[in-house]
Amino acid sequence: MKILSIQSSVAYGYAGNSSAVFPLQRLGHEVWPVYTVHFSNHTGYGQWRGLVFEPETIAEIITGIEERGVLPECDAVLSGYQGGMPVGAVILDAVTRVKAANPKAVYCADPVMGDVERGFFVQPGVPEFIRDHVVPAADLITPNQFELEFLTGRDIHSVTDLLTAIDAVRARGPHSVLVTSVQTDDTPADSVQMALAVGADVWSVRTPLLPMYIEGAGDVSAAIFLARILQESPQDTLAAVADSVFSIVEATHRAGTREIQLIAAQDQIANPARRFEVTRLR
Repeated sequence: MKILSIQSSVAYGYAGNSSAVFPLQRLGHEVWPVYTVHFSNHTGYGQWRGLVFEPETIAEIITGIEERGVLPECDAVLSGYQGGMPVGAVILDAVTRVKAANPKAVYCADPVMGDVERGFFVQPGVPEFIRDHVVPAADLITPNQFELEFLTGRDIHSVTDLLTAIDAVRARGPHSVLVTSVQTDDTPADSVQMALAVGADVWSVRTPLLPMYIEGAGDVSAAIFLARILQESPQDTLAAVADSVFSIVEATHRAGTREIQLIAAQDQIANPARRFEVTRLR
């Protein structure tokens, strides 16, 4: 596939496109990365240097790609952290252009806005923009549980709550939803789950929960999901994403670093062992 990936980038470490491009390439796909920011490191360190690109600059880069006459070859658009509503508007315009050139192209949006540990970490208005404009335009979305709760206005405590929230967000537009960082009342304290809904079917997979928080894991999850869901069955996709992401987190935990270990886990990204059982929720 050929994928237009519009995300942030960092020189040191992994976040945004710096997390997503390598796994996509390792899985054999061509990536056209467009950067929304270029920082020295991810913002989790509390200090960073670099530039936030103006929406007009990002739009110029996309126009330059379009002028090469290659948008009909683009199979998918991938987006993550959007920074602000003007950047989000540029991304949605890019999606419109790509789909006009190739009606079979899909848009995979990671609706990055927050998580349970930190709450919202985006500018005011961005969560509502994602809910009201990005999600309806997307074919595939990859929210974590916190983000899914906001997008649907529903608290998730049980499997039934999870299924109801998935149905609610799919009614807004996306045909496939990968939910990460799922922990319901039925989830053991030492575990975390992913759930994947495609059509009327929903599957779940459980992996060990390691005692750490790392930046960039969500970006990797979205990239690997997009790379596989268009070519594999939902069950195989979920098994591969869970195993690949856990392998990355496991390697990171073993290394004792706060930067995800993509290189150390690259073989598991390309050829995941699919160690974790996928079960049907519906």
